[in-house]
Amino acid sequence: MGSETPVDNAAKRDMEKEWNSPARYPVEIKKEKKKGKPYWSIEEILLLNGLKKKQSDPTDILQQDGDWSKEQFWDFIRFLRESSRTSEILQAFDLWKDVEKSRINEENYVKIISLLFEDGLTDAAILALKQMESHGIRPSLEMYNVVIHGFARAGRFEDAVFYLEEMMNAGLSPDTETYDGLIQSYGKYGMYDEMGRCLREMESGGCLPDYVTYNLLIREFAKAGLLNKMESTYSALLAKRMDLQNSTLVAMLEAYANFGILDKMEKVFRRVLNSKAYLKDDLIRRLARVYIEKLMFSRLEDLGLDLSSRTGSTDLVWCLRLLSHACTLSKKGMYFIIQEMESSEVPWNVTTANIMALAYLKMKDFTHLEILLSELPSRYVKPDIVTVGVLFDAIISGFRGNPVKRLWTKTGFFDDTVEMNTDALVLIAFGKGKFLKDFEEMFPLFEAKTRNGMWTYRHLIDSVKTRFVGG
Repeated sequence: MGSETPVDNAAKRDMEKEWNSPARYPVEIKKEKKKGKPYWSIEEILLLNGLKKKQSDPTDILQQDGDWSKEQFWDFIRFLRESSRTSEILQAFDLWKDVEKSRINEENYVKIISLLFEDGLTDAAILALKQMESHGIRPSLEMYNVVIHGFARAGRFEDAVFYLEEMMNAGLSPDTETYDGLIQSYGKYGMYDEMGRCLREMESGGCLPDYVTYNLLIREFAKAGLLNKMESTYSALLAKRMDLQNSTLVAMLEAYANFGILDKMEKVFRRVLNSKAYLKDDLIRRLARVYIEKLMFSRLEDLGLDLSSRTGSTDLVWCLRLLSHACTLSKKGMYFIIQEMESSEVPWNVTTANIMALAYLKMKDFTHLEILLSELPSRYVKPDIVTVGVLFDAIISGFRGNPVKRLWTKTGFFDDTVEMNTDALVLIAFGKGKFLKDFEEMFPLFEAKTRNGMWTYRHLIDSVKTRFVGG
């Protein structure tokens, strides 16, 4: 490297501060703070800015810099991955390790080969493995696991088995991690018979499955909907007094919900509530759907209250509780929930409005429907396509909707882009009305007419208005 003008420490700090400013720093990469080093150094900034150039070559940059520290090298590798330049990883590693021969070790090769497999570069990964062996480094169990799992995740099971056999011929016995990775990949590709064979091979080879293996099997069988296998494996886990992982419990809950097996679903749900397992909103909606399909609407409020004890009163919790009363057309119950929301200073959203609007429509209570639809602007609730559907379904049922249409026209709502912001549970509970069904039937034509522009509610209404009588 050429000679440089000396920079005192104070000036260097000022330069680093300036270059780390978001206004000046052109490299858009997130970096975690490190102990004693919260910012990028000047060297790292220059390194990564050089890489930012489209035609930059890692070989050229490293040759210009002379060498990189271990930290800089792995930052650089991360940059290549985030920049979709993973094909350059092995080239950069070859150059970096050749600068300092002590870098030719299994630890570095394990990292590189793992990354190559993760990015789908199996040929490059095996090339790196052969390269490591050419340096006299024999693959360890850890390395073989990386290779076996890499091929298995890619669905290349013949290659995975080849390296499994090579490992065993080298005097290394597979461990539970080896088999667990294979089992998980067999499950991913729906090869459930192979999962069972893998388990038998474990046991016959003296590698006893541990709680991780049993939990993995239960989860994979649950995802596949193989309830008998899931339950028999669960029974085996209990008989061996092994721990059931939270993620396994959730997988079982999801399986029972998917099949609508109410008693088992509720039994597992009780266990989930007493655990620290995280429940995604989509799974909660599946549980709610079971109750809706079985017309067990009161259970929706129970579900909401159970969840609120863990998560607080979220939008989904209020949705469940309000639906519980709306589905039974209980005005008193709906008002109670609304009062509770207001006392908790919880603002309405479009889901809240549409639940009540659909209930009023079903009751043909047009007085309360008009009041509700007219007060949406003052509550800062923007209607969506479901709300519009309620309005026009009510109109063909005798509702005089002109006052509401005039109000919404005045606010400019009908010129807004069509949106669907209502929770999916609402349409599961009430079904789709005539307006939404007609829209779905006409959608291909509607899409063709508006392909080059945004869909507005005015376009939507004009497309289906011949089916409706003005209010």
